[in-house]
Amino acid sequence: MRTIDDVFGISAKALAVRSQRMEVLSQNIANADTPNYKARDIKFSKVLEDVGYNQLNTTANMHMPIAEGSEHNGMMYRIPLNNSFDGNTVELNIEQAQFGQAAGDYQATLNILENRINSFKRALRGD
Repeated sequence: MRTIDDVFGISAKALAVRSQRMEVLSQNIANADTPNYKARDIKFSKVLEDVGYNQLNTTANMHMPIAEGSEHNGMMYRIPLNNSFDGNTVELNIEQAQFGQAAGDYQATLNILENRINSFKRALRGD
């Protein structure tokens, strides 16, 4: 018997990670004026790797390894382009741009899941 994870594959996990990333980015935006707040982000490829989906494999000895600097579960601190006097690493314009991109990615993943569900509905109806 197939489980929900077998039916939806990585799309369900991707949707959960994208939702979590939007929460982290919104926390960054909300704390833009908090002294010593450190902006965080989620490295999507690291999370996929943790659940068993490998991103890239080096196939030749001349390939450069991918740098890893993230915490557990893909969570990492963002390195600011400009230092602030109060120790806050949130750069509002970057966070807003990242949130917009994350919202678009979330919607795309949601559309993929919706299409998969609709195809199962059509198959059950016999369309």
